[in-house]
Amino acid sequence: MDNTDLGLAAQMACLLEVTAPKPGNVNRDHDFNDTCFEDFVISASAIGPVFKDSDKFLVGEIILKAVRATRRFVQTNTNLGIIIMLAPLAKAAGMGGDKSLQTRVKQVLKELTIDDARLAYEAIRLANPGGMGQTDKGDIDEQEVDMTLAQAMFLARDRDALAREYVTGYAITFDLGLPALKIALAKKANFSQAIVQAFLFILSKVPDTLIARKSGWEQAKIISSMAGQVLENGGVFTNKEGIQKFDNYLRDPGHRLNPGTTADLVAGVLFAYMIEKKLSFFFKGH
Repeated sequence: MDNTDLGLAAQMACLLEVTAPKPGNVNRDHDFNDTCFEDFVISASAIGPVFKDSDKFLVGEIILKAVRATRRFVQTNTNLGIIIMLAPLAKAAGMGGDKSLQTRVKQVLKELTIDDARLAYEAIRLANPGGMGQTDKGDIDEQEVDMTLAQAMFLARDRDALAREYVTGYAITFDLGLPALKIALAKKANFSQAIVQAFLFILSKVPDTLIARKSGWEQAKIISSMAGQVLENGGVFTNKEGIQKFDNYLRDPGHRLNPGTTADLVAGVLFAYMIEKKLSFFFKGH
């Protein structure tokens, strides 16, 4: 895949993710009080040039450069999680070769360095996400980093699903999300519906760690159970009323029930799908 396509894949993954009406998240019909749909569209456009050249950068450099590019235009955190998700995938896609994207991303993850961690920590501080909390070791406020990014993600794996992807070779992306997306498309869902279906499936299997940090693990597990019930009753195919009720439940004024980590995971799924399809996915029967 050439560099231009890498940038386009990153942009389109972000745009398709935010456009799909995923319950509890910003989309074309729902804004939050501190950010709006247009912020996410602008953010998607901003990171394209960085991801276009991702084969030239360390993973940590991709993360920092993409956050800086976003901050030129948007002053709230719209896409840190997505950037963290996409950076190793884009680096792997830029490697080329006959091996699968998952095999290549595992190689990228094995080669992460202390510099990757230092740069990623700087990006996280710049993005200033809410609900991060503090830890005794590997905290993002540490100025002197003494571990690789892979080691830092290992420490965070139980409290952050994105970190867990770095540890497991993107198991959620390739073993849960990507198959769910393909199954929904095979059942003749349109692309937006398939995204929502994949989102619900991931959420039903993996409690959202952003919700867990804001509202506790029990609440996160309850929401996963609710997502599973929506799917059992037909999901996007026959349960639009159930999806609407679920969406309404998640839209608390403080966004404490926003499944934002699951949305970030979906962006990774979409990027992987587009790489697999070499971007020939939308107007050619998916």
